[in-house]
Amino acid sequence: MTRAILLASTALLMAAPAAFAATGGPAGGQLALTRVLLSTGGVGYFEYEATVSGDADLSLEVRRDQVDDVLKSIVVYDDKGGVGTIALPGAEPLDTAFRELPFSADDLTSPAALLNAMRGAEVTTGGSRQLTGRLMSVTEETARLPGNDGATTTRHRVTLMTAEGLRQLVLEEADALRFTDPAVQAQIDRALSAVAENARRERRRLTVHSRAPQDGQAAGERRVRVGFVAEMPLWKATYRLSLGTGAGQYGQGQNGQGQNGQADKGKGALQGWAVLENLSGEDWRGVDLTVVSGNPVTLRQALYTPYFVERPEVPVEVLGRVLPSADEGAVTLNDARSAMRAQSEASRAGAPPVTAMAAPPPMPGAPAPAPMGDALAKTTPYGSAAGTPAMAEVRGAEAGAAEGAQVLFHYPQPVSVPNGGTLMMPIAASTLPVERVALYQPAADARHPLASLRLRNDGDTALPPGLLTFYDRGTANSAYVGDARMATLPAGESRLLSFAVDQAVTVDREEKPSRRLSRATIADGVLTLSVIDRQSTTYTVAGAPDADRDVVIEHPRRPGWELAEPANGKPEATATAYRLPLAVPAGKTVTLTATLERPRQERIVLTDLTADQIAARATAPELPAEVRQALTTLAGLRAAVAEKERRIAELERERAERIADQDRLRENLKALPAGSDLHKRTLAKMAEAENRLDALARDLTTARNEAEAARQTLRERVKALAI
Repeated sequence: MTRAILLASTALLMAAPAAFAATGGPAGGQLALTRVLLSTGGVGYFEYEATVSGDADLSLEVRRDQVDDVLKSIVVYDDKGGVGTIALPGAEPLDTAFRELPFSADDLTSPAALLNAMRGAEVTTGGSRQLTGRLMSVTEETARLPGNDGATTTRHRVTLMTAEGLRQLVLEEADALRFTDPAVQAQIDRALSAVAENARRERRRLTVHSRAPQDGQAAGERRVRVGFVAEMPLWKATYRLSLGTGAGQYGQGQNGQGQNGQADKGKGALQGWAVLENLSGEDWRGVDLTVVSGNPVTLRQALYTPYFVERPEVPVEVLGRVLPSADEGAVTLNDARSAMRAQSEASRAGAPPVTAMAAPPPMPGAPAPAPMGDALAKTTPYGSAAGTPAMAEVRGAEAGAAEGAQVLFHYPQPVSVPNGGTLMMPIAASTLPVERVALYQPAADARHPLASLRLRNDGDTALPPGLLTFYDRGTANSAYVGDARMATLPAGESRLLSFAVDQAVTVDREEKPSRRLSRATIADGVLTLSVIDRQSTTYTVAGAPDADRDVVIEHPRRPGWELAEPANGKPEATATAYRLPLAVPAGKTVTLTATLERPRQERIVLTDLTADQIAARATAPELPAEVRQALTTLAGLRAAVAEKERRIAELERERAERIADQDRLRENLKALPAGSDLHKRTLAKMAEAENRLDALARDLTTARNEAEAARQTLRERVKALAI
């Protein structure tokens, strides 16, 4: 069990300890820092060892700001003995020291503040004027200094209640003043000691109690290890890549193949370094150093801060005045109520008594749980023949690295780094396959590709992310070429590292959107068009005049779109782009067209279209002939319906005009003399208008019937269409 705990602790690889200087208790040895593991999670694991015999108390001093991490992660391994308790001072020792004192730490800032806080205590003054009395008050006053310049000073007048009555003295003029009660004087001495102790307490001292073996074996020396996790600066990876003469040159052909078809890839010498800082608060002397690349979950919790649960406040129950009411007699309950009451009382009597909950008994045959100390004592000793937990953790981490978990880099020799110092530790030194390519990224440079390297990790260990400096050793002296950003490079994979702009190659882009109808169907009065949207981009690449180029074009990916051209092969793809290879001979211009396609459907309800809209659809040349013919027929039927509806609109307009004219004549008739010629002509016009309204009503009915018949014909024809 303890080995599993250690493996989990070292896998987190959390960070640096506070300064640890520890000594054992009786028969105890000196705790010494032996192992340091730093993680890219911004934490590190520190392990100390001591050789002890018998019971031992080991002391560890940690910085105040690291106590929370230490309480969260401290682990103790005793290969033969048992682990006891771990003790440390409270989070606020100064507050604790003043908690039961009649004055606070602020009262110790001046004699006047202390005396005011101790009002009522008995004091005795020294010197020529000796007084003994109880403190009543200390008041501030301003006094003029001797001379004519008008200068003043502030003094404090102390008022005492003595046996002779009130007496006063000036505090600044008293030779001595002490508290008569020795207990009060002792309180002040302890408070001042606590203030002095707290002023130098940047650290907290933990005491780890280690118990001797309890199995009756002969006592002897044993090894105790103490480890914990705390915050540490992030360690950084940095690389150097050097290419020799002819290594990774342009003009090798696509995929790095030479003209004879044989592999002709160059090789590059890669050096990897870990840059780390020792900000732990103590020197590292001959420690076993490991750095870990990964992304562990690292958490913090304020374990050293006291928390109190907020409880609801219940008011104090206060009994009121008792005033019994007058007795007005009693009645006898009937038999049913009496039987019910007897049954209820019997039920309550038969209920089992309520008792405190006890722990369940152990299951038959189950062994009793072993104490934690016994379990730790049975752990395989650190450094035994069974294999150390550290080596097992390294192997486990290396195996997990292939799955993208984390990678450990262990330095084989002891390392010494002074506190505050910086160290560069080598983490990689190998020769890897390298190929030069020109990477075109429109977002980086719209006209020129980036001079890049395709670096392949053919080793067994992943490389963490970091900056890479590129050197060209094609001449007698190494030449700096540029820097590149390298992401995590797992074993067996490759990365493109861009270090400069290739001004010798020019790229031009031309985009052309289009669409293509793949299918058209009509069913249930709905025209369904299956359309393929196309977005074509033509890249025209003008090669360098002096050498061939293997160009890689990053064509942007779009959600919902698929790459249709180039159709041969399966190009590489990142999260945001396709990588399309293109061989560009020296001095030549080569083009490449990349086409993205997106299928979609358009649904058109034919009955919602006008005759002109249907006729326009029927003229689309991409539609099949039978669909165009059906749309033409529907356009004629829709035009017939429109003609009938137009006839109805004309009749309704004329009817409205006739009704308005008849109303006008009726109003005029009221003003004309009865029997006059104008009266007679108006009556004749009203009769003519009435006849026309009757004819319009008949025509309107006929037109509406004809329009409905035309609509029904259109609906039946649309419903019958199935293409």
